[in-house]
Amino acid sequence: MLRKWHSIIPNSPMLSIYLWIIFCFLPFFFIFRKSSYIEISIGITFLMLYFIFYRFSMNSKSGLVYMWISFEMVINIVMTILYGYVYLSIFTAFFIGNIRRPVGFYIMYGLHIGFTVISTGAGFFVELHLFLSQLPFVVLTILAVVLLPLTIYSKNKRENLEGQLETANERIAELIVFEERQRIARDLHDTLGQKLSMIGLKSDLATRLIERDPQQALVEIKDIRQTASIALKEVRELVSDMRTAKFEDELMRISQILKAAEMEFVFEGDKNALQVPPLVENVLSMCLKEAVNNVVKHSGATKCEIAFHQNFKEVYLVVRDNGQGITKKQAWKTGNGLKGMRERLEFINGSFKIESVDGTTLSVTIPVAITHQSVKENLKNI
Repeated sequence: MLRKWHSIIPNSPMLSIYLWIIFCFLPFFFIFRKSSYIEISIGITFLMLYFIFYRFSMNSKSGLVYMWISFEMVINIVMTILYGYVYLSIFTAFFIGNIRRPVGFYIMYGLHIGFTVISTGAGFFVELHLFLSQLPFVVLTILAVVLLPLTIYSKNKRENLEGQLETANERIAELIVFEERQRIARDLHDTLGQKLSMIGLKSDLATRLIERDPQQALVEIKDIRQTASIALKEVRELVSDMRTAKFEDELMRISQILKAAEMEFVFEGDKNALQVPPLVENVLSMCLKEAVNNVVKHSGATKCEIAFHQNFKEVYLVVRDNGQGITKKQAWKTGNGLKGMRERLEFINGSFKIESVDGTTLSVTIPVAITHQSVKENLKNI
């Protein structure tokens, strides 16, 4: 229960030594007042037993500690009634204050106060003159028996709570770092995935064109270089946490990658009608990027349709292809892309669903009415 059994006051080792000197020598003054050698021997024996029980209680890490404390209380009663020495109860009170379990503490605390008060009252009947001569010290001892355990118990409890708080803060810091790593992983996946896919597709196209149409192959190679430059720029902006994907810019990139994949691109809606906070626009753009990446990589489609619409209630984004289709179970096995999309949309109270009828249709819905409020609330929770 304590780091060292002899450490009465952990931060003041010298004061602990002085208290132990008093503990070791003061009882003998009361014991040697007796004229009978038998009474003196009994007193010394009880004093040694108290020392042994105190040592055992300090080293005990099981329920036996309550047995040792009970033995100490019995010796306190004997020494108080027979020899008028009430001060051992202070040491017992000190140890009770270090009991960590609330039930055990309050039981031992109540018993110790009761036994101390009863034995002290009995001592006044046995040796009235002796107790009256030390009445101020007896009163201080009883006050110490009442206040000392509560003070130590409260102090230990506060230190324990502070330790738990520190541990919780460390855990929160670890979770923040982990979440930030997850966010960076999602951003890198969303940012680089599309560009690398475009580079791969254009490289294949340039390879096919290099013999039959060298001029067009050169154009594709220049586009590859431009795409690589854009990817490098976006990574730099991502690292500096300055990137905000624009929906209009993303549509332009989408048209390029679909052209490189030799897919027909159809867009429905007014891209200039989008009226949402920058964070929501960024999430919407990332979702569009991930959806088109999946169409190019997995669908085997020849046509991709993108529909966008916003009213006073919700923002709708639909990405539809005429490919081989994909089940919801297969969708969740595609990796971090759809998982990252879900996490981003949940952050702004949005959602998406996947349907597979004559191809694959991914529908994204974001509520407009609560967008501003939900973003603020979620940012506060980070």
